[in-house]
Amino acid sequence: MSGASRWPARLWLVRHGQSAGNVARDEAHAAGLERIPIAVRDVDVPLSRLGEQQADALGRWFAGGAGNGRPDVILASPYLRARDTARRFRDAGGAEPDERICSDERLREKEFGILDGLTTAGIAAHEPQQAEFRRLLGKFYHRPPGGESWCDVIFRLRSLLDTVSLHYGGRRVMIVGHQVVVLCLRYIIENLGEEEILAIDRAADVANCSVTEYRFDPAAGKDGGLVLVRYNEVAPIVEDPVAEVTRAPDPIVAARG
Repeated sequence: MSGASRWPARLWLVRHGQSAGNVARDEAHAAGLERIPIAVRDVDVPLSRLGEQQADALGRWFAGGAGNGRPDVILASPYLRARDTARRFRDAGGAEPDERICSDERLREKEFGILDGLTTAGIAAHEPQQAEFRRLLGKFYHRPPGGESWCDVIFRLRSLLDTVSLHYGGRRVMIVGHQVVVLCLRYIIENLGEEEILAIDRAADVANCSVTEYRFDPAAGKDGGLVLVRYNEVAPIVEDPVAEVTRAPDPIVAARG
């Protein structure tokens, strides 16, 4: 199989729009609460009104030609906030109206296990041992009971990219997921190390509805490869008069990102 057929011609990674969970988490931290006051499962957390506007704005931006093309394949996390971001993006003109959005469970949010729903203060109060384990192991390797480490997320995303390579070579592919998903896909695609990806993470949070873009370059490596065009691009949101930029951090807590 040739390099040109193994990789998408264009690959966009998009974080979902601002969610109700992002808002609840910020409010919980500001109030010094130990738990994020949200009653639904993480998979069912919807977009906020601002998140809906961000997804619409991104679709209009692609429709206007600023996205370097439009996707003909859309893969999304099965979480409601990601699926709705993809749907609103498509319906705003970001893709053809009949473009199917394919949910893939390998794109789901990082699972936080017993830390789910706790703020930093909550972890210190209820799970101090896990806070110490994370300090010792670092966020890349720490796996809370019932949850995942970044390495676990990377393991399932390697499988996802194998599927993309097998079925979508030469296509224009968009992946809509979560903050850690975007970062871990960068780790795989660019063959980064732990410190390199954590330095990127420390430099800036992945903005809601931001775009990370790759293009296939036949001269990149022995068989060609994906080359980074832009990372965490928020211009399409900034330029929209309605949808402001939001950035939710990925702290020790279950950030519902």
